[in-house]
Amino acid sequence: MTSRLFFPAVSAGLALASLSLAVSAQPGTETDGLDPIVVTATLGPETVGESLSSVTVIDRDDIQRQQPSEFRDLLQAQPGVNVVSDGSYGKTTSVFLRGAGSSGTVLLLDGIRLRSATAGIPPWQFLPPELMGKVELVRGAKSSLYGADAVGGVIQAFTLEPEQGRQAWVELSGDSNNTLETSAGVAGKEGRTALLAGGVYSDSDGTSLREGGEDKGFRNTGGLAKVSHRFDQGGGVGLTLFQSDGNTEFEGGDTDFLIRAAGFHLDAVASDYWRTRIQFSESRDEQDTFGAYPSVYDTLSRSARWENTLTAGVHEFVIGSEVMLDEVDGSDQFAEDSRTNTAVFGQARFNFNATDLMLSLRLDDNEAYGKEETGGIALGHQFDRSHRMRLSYATSFRAPTFNDLYLVVPYYSGNPDLDPEEGQMVEAGFSGRYNSWFWDVAIYQNDIKDLITYVSDPVTYNGTMENVETARIRGVELASGFETVDWNVTAAVTYADTENRDTGARLPRRAEKNVRLDVDRLFDRWSVGASLIAENDRYNDAANTSLLAGYGTLDVRAMWQFYQGWSASLKVDNVLDRRYATSLGYDSATYQPFDYLAAGRTFMASVRYDFAQ
Repeated sequence: MTSRLFFPAVSAGLALASLSLAVSAQPGTETDGLDPIVVTATLGPETVGESLSSVTVIDRDDIQRQQPSEFRDLLQAQPGVNVVSDGSYGKTTSVFLRGAGSSGTVLLLDGIRLRSATAGIPPWQFLPPELMGKVELVRGAKSSLYGADAVGGVIQAFTLEPEQGRQAWVELSGDSNNTLETSAGVAGKEGRTALLAGGVYSDSDGTSLREGGEDKGFRNTGGLAKVSHRFDQGGGVGLTLFQSDGNTEFEGGDTDFLIRAAGFHLDAVASDYWRTRIQFSESRDEQDTFGAYPSVYDTLSRSARWENTLTAGVHEFVIGSEVMLDEVDGSDQFAEDSRTNTAVFGQARFNFNATDLMLSLRLDDNEAYGKEETGGIALGHQFDRSHRMRLSYATSFRAPTFNDLYLVVPYYSGNPDLDPEEGQMVEAGFSGRYNSWFWDVAIYQNDIKDLITYVSDPVTYNGTMENVETARIRGVELASGFETVDWNVTAAVTYADTENRDTGARLPRRAEKNVRLDVDRLFDRWSVGASLIAENDRYNDAANTSLLAGYGTLDVRAMWQFYQGWSASLKVDNVLDRRYATSLGYDSATYQPFDYLAAGRTFMASVRYDFAQ
């Protein structure tokens, strides 16, 4: 089954890349909309073509065309990305970026870090895609810029931004799994001041998570409010408030959740050569679980960050500091319930005509696990206006969570002597960007030592966490696409060889190969499109005894602007009704494994009205 699904999809992706390469283009052609601005790859704005990192940008037009049911739909099978979920509709989701563990990818929301300090996993499943305006996926070790956990990279979601003038919108949606959703918002931008307020409410019966099981529902209420003002002399001030709360059902119980983020930033231009930025933020991750194993886990993170950008001609230097406080509370016992991390960091970007050089260095001092130094060096060379190569080396670390260090429950005790996992990544990349199409190839290797692993006594069954393993992750990523007034096409092919160097086994829950192909045909007032996603098999466990088969899915969609301000959309996910799973569960009564089934064929329709003045 795997070869029948996967290799034709690989051929389709490679054929698209070959088609792009066969297009006639002048070497000196300038790039256009396929070379967007990104801010996550460095501590400052740059285009994707200028970046010394591997970057994928999903903009607002992409989000509207693809009509994602969940935030993870945007990430699935993007270059270097594996997404694993315990079913559909708000179920536990893990994102593996370049083979790093589920806690080895940093999630930012408008610069605010979201994660559970107890479990260490970001709340991917609780982000409403309707409130997102852009997503940047930066692949590669980034601890020298963002600190702990940026082993595989950083994914930053940017919320909706108001446009010039006044806007308002309302949208009603439904699907064949008894999902009803409504979203609405208002926004305005007059002069240098911008405001936006929006919300979304969704209630779904969900689908069965296991063969013969009952449907498990999901309810979510999301809200966003933001205001900003730009100063006459440059710089500005802004405030962002975000919340997502509701309930998700799973086998054996349900969970009430609350995700909240608040951020305030102030940018000031001190002189022609000095710009300073201060950001204060707070995020909450609260989950109250009912059922066979009730629990309460509440995480609060507060941070203050100060960045100073200095320019000397075409060269740029950033010096900054950051303080983060984590606090946890819950129904289980923790030997420690808070910790503080302080950091200083710096970045230097040099430009020597066609050659760019970037150096970065960061020192973190955490009261729980001590000091960690990380750094990076990257070199890029522009052969002409379209072709570029990049080389980089960077170190990273993943911090042990509160569960790893301090949690004490029956048959488990945290280990306060744990060291962070440490990674070293090397990468080489090559790219070509032209008027209407692009291609990009990246190869990398990441060596990770002191993997934090659960170890149990075979007699007493008492367990704890220990630093016992090392891992090597090698990979190749290919991306290509083109964009015209009539067509928008992107393709990605990923191969990742993940190995536990102590046992020779593949790292669990990662597929070695995946392919994604998005094709949209645009007309004057309507559009049609499709997405093909295919992944080969993966093991659910570290011992490589539980194998999950590969799969391939096809989604189709259409959108019609049938009157001024009015539009309708129709989407069919998993058109071929493939039965597949990306993770296993275990029956609480029999301890037998079962597949966490993804949703089958699903029909979705929506109607939207946009008012602009």
